[in-house]
Amino acid sequence: MSDQPGTPQDLGRRNTRTAIKLGTVVAGMIGLSFASVPLYDLFCRVTGFGGTTMVAEKAPDKALERVVSVRFNADVNSSINWEFRPDTHAVDVRVGEAMTIAYRAKNLENHAVIGTATYNVTPEKAGQYFNKIQCFCFTEQKLEPGQSIDMPVNFYVDPAMADDPNMADVKTITLSYTFFRADDQSAALATPGKGAAAELLDGADGKDYQGDGQGSVDKPTPGAAPGNRS
Repeated sequence: MSDQPGTPQDLGRRNTRTAIKLGTVVAGMIGLSFASVPLYDLFCRVTGFGGTTMVAEKAPDKALERVVSVRFNADVNSSINWEFRPDTHAVDVRVGEAMTIAYRAKNLENHAVIGTATYNVTPEKAGQYFNKIQCFCFTEQKLEPGQSIDMPVNFYVDPAMADDPNMADVKTITLSYTFFRADDQSAALATPGKGAAAELLDGADGKDYQGDGQGSVDKPTPGAAPGNRS
């Protein structure tokens, strides 16, 4: 006679199947936990969710008559002892017009430090229309003790904003950055000699978003501008 439901053999088989299913669920949850951060970051970058800005290669060919005031904010996390500020607190730009301003960072610590910046805009609904062409937030920054750097941000507000009824009340956009100590400080241990140029860190690609290093930015200007380290 075959095993009847409720026999020890049948109960054992059901327990085994249940354990396998639970194990699969747990493994899937673990995988999602590791993937959730990069997936969420990608989602924010694509949609502008949470005030995350967009990235563009160039500005539109034509600017609109509509003007938006863009304000700039700078914060420093307690994990890093840097001075950090924008070179100007606000600019008025036409929608679709490329504009460049700069932030200045200075390492106040007695050893080299690698910093990285996070960013967002408010109101959050403006994130999908705020495009950055050039930004120091694309890279990590290594500064020697007492060293400072002028870091340009080249941006524009997407003309598509004018076609969105939900954006009709937006007259001011605030761009905020916060500098943190990078998790990986290994590159800071190999400190160059006094007067040596600081390094720009961008992983394996080695892309330099900071320009050619000639001159500094002391006022908002149309178009892109190079960074300056001193």
